[in-house]
Amino acid sequence: MMKSDIILAGVGGQGILSIATILGAAALAGGLCLKQAEVHGMSQRGGDVMSCLRLSSSPIASDIIPRGKADLIVSLEPMEALRYLEFLSPEGWIVTNTVPVVNIGNYPECSGLLSMLQQRPRTVAFDMDAVAREVATARAANMVLLGAAIPFIGIPADKIEDGIRRVFDPKGEKIVESNLAAFRGGLNASAAQQS
Repeated sequence: MMKSDIILAGVGGQGILSIATILGAAALAGGLCLKQAEVHGMSQRGGDVMSCLRLSSSPIASDIIPRGKADLIVSLEPMEALRYLEFLSPEGWIVTNTVPVVNIGNYPECSGLLSMLQQRPRTVAFDMDAVAREVATARAANMVLLGAAIPFIGIPADKIEDGIRRVFDPKGEKIVESNLAAFRGGLNASAAQQS
C-alpha cells in the first residue's frame, strides 16, 4: 500500500500551491486517492502558506494530517520547515531550502535555524535558489524543491514531469521546459546530498 502524508510550507508567492497542484495531478493520473487542505490567509503580504497533502492507494478519510504523523515536510524556507516539526513523524523527512525569506523584524538568526535543521537525522537542505538560477530561472526554486522531495514521496519522477507539463502547458513550451529543468536539477542535487 502506498501512503504519503506531506506538509508543504513556505511564504506567499514562493509557489507552494503550484507544488500541491502538480503532485495532485500526478497522483490522480496514477490512480491514487488524494485529500488536500490549505492555509494561505496572508500569503499576498508575504505571510506563511501551508498545505496538507495526503496521498494513498486506498481511500483517505480526512484532509488534515495529525501531529506526529507527517511523512515529509517540504519547505521553501527554513523557518517554515521548523514551524511544522510537531507534525513530523519520528521517521519523517524534511526537505527544505536554506535561503530565508526575512519578512518579519524579529526573524531568527539564519545560522541558528540551519543548525537546528542539521541536527535532524533525516534532512535534505540546500540552496535551492542557487540551483534554480543555475539550471533554469530564479522563479523556479519551487520546482527544484519538488525535485529534491521526490525520492521521499512515492510517485515516480516521470509521473511528476507529466504533472508539470499539464500544469504549465497553457503558459507555453519555454515555461514547461524551464520548470522541468529546475525539477531535474533538484532531483540531482538531492541525490548528490544523500550519497
